[in-house]
Amino acid sequence: MRNLDMATLRSLVAIADAGGVTRAAGFLHLTQSAVSMQIKRLEDLLDVKLLDRRGRSVAFTAQGDQLLTYARRMVAMNDEVVTRMTVQEYSGTLRLGVPHDIVYPAVPQVLKQFNAAYPGIRILLESRHTQPLKEMFAKGECDVILTTETSLGSGGITLAQRRLNWIGAPGGAAWRQRPLSIAYGRVCSFRGLAVAALDAAEIDWQMLVETDNDSTIHATVSADLAVFTAIEGTEPQQLERIDHGGALPELPVQQINLYASDAAQSAPLQHLIALLSSKIAER
Repeated sequence: MRNLDMATLRSLVAIADAGGVTRAAGFLHLTQSAVSMQIKRLEDLLDVKLLDRRGRSVAFTAQGDQLLTYARRMVAMNDEVVTRMTVQEYSGTLRLGVPHDIVYPAVPQVLKQFNAAYPGIRILLESRHTQPLKEMFAKGECDVILTTETSLGSGGITLAQRRLNWIGAPGGAAWRQRPLSIAYGRVCSFRGLAVAALDAAEIDWQMLVETDNDSTIHATVSADLAVFTAIEGTEPQQLERIDHGGALPELPVQQINLYASDAAQSAPLQHLIALLSSKIAER
């Protein structure tokens, strides 16, 4: 019976979450060659190719994708067992910042799993737009933050890349009207992207709602009075992606990035980061 090595499985998961061997090496505090050797050991053990290295970027083979599903579960279970059996004394507070529009569905699951592993640690969840969260992180007011951006800043890792879509009422017609009525938060980072895209496409628009309250935006869009934008997979349940057939401009792909403080060497924060990376990458 051949046994899988947990370190090699952790490297496989890190490559998937970080988007490449080089970033995975930094995340794991290993050299790039060490991570590559671990993947080679896995491939030799299972006699399969896990990564397709022919292109400029690393891609998973079909067998690699299949193993990745098992690897995530095995690594998570390993960490939970080790934590439960060896670490019972952690206490304190961790401060997590997440943009309001990507809190669901991943973050509640992460908080539940983290609490099971570290019941003595309280997580303070700060939900704001990306720019205020980055300012808080720079001041040391958050231990780890997620952001939605079109590029990656210094010290961060990209957990996922998702499309930014136009969102409206189910079966609605507001997106057909000109000028196009849009609804946004005052400091929403998607607002500038949408306006720039509309201007480039020479589509007349008007800001029907400008608010700090997401409920106001969702109610206005639900009433088919305006449209807004959301990252794929984060649309409010009562709304839907607009199938506009090219009548509205394409929007830039968004990166969901993670930034962690130097305190990330602590076991609880490392565990929180691992859970966030896994759950965000799943969807």
